[in-house]
Amino acid sequence: MAHFLSTGDSRLAAGARIILPAVWLGLIIGISLIEAPLKFTAPGITIPLGLGIGRLVFGVMNWVELVIGVILLWAMLKNGVGRAYRSVASGLLAVLIIKVVVIRPLLNRRTDAVLAGIDDGGSALHLFYIAADGLLIVGLVAALVLAVRRWVTIRPQ
Repeated sequence: MAHFLSTGDSRLAAGARIILPAVWLGLIIGISLIEAPLKFTAPGITIPLGLGIGRLVFGVMNWVELVIGVILLWAMLKNGVGRAYRSVASGLLAVLIIKVVVIRPLLNRRTDAVLAGIDDGGSALHLFYIAADGLLIVGLVAALVLAVRRWVTIRPQ
């Protein structure tokens, strides 16, 4: 186990650079692109109920994304990682931080206002969250391509 935690590149870090973007991509597709829009079409789901479910689901999703991001950061800092992968992974982490630290709190305040009956719920803030997820999707696909290409190139035959 100590070998996997050493300063050089390891199979664990190389695997993490492939698996983590794939899991993260699946998470965004499953929650942001499938669950969130469909939730409001389910029978009996009211706006307050949908917002409450969404807040819970996206809150947990963002924590999972942060954990994935921290592990990906560790895997990115290992030796043997190309400049392109470092750039893409750094961009992913920057977008994630903006999404979680800036956009989510603003959306939470809007949700509070809607639930309190102060606001009608129409907001362009959701477009920023969607844009952040769009950037993450593009970046995660790029990270996967770069990581798999590198793995295939250096893998012993």
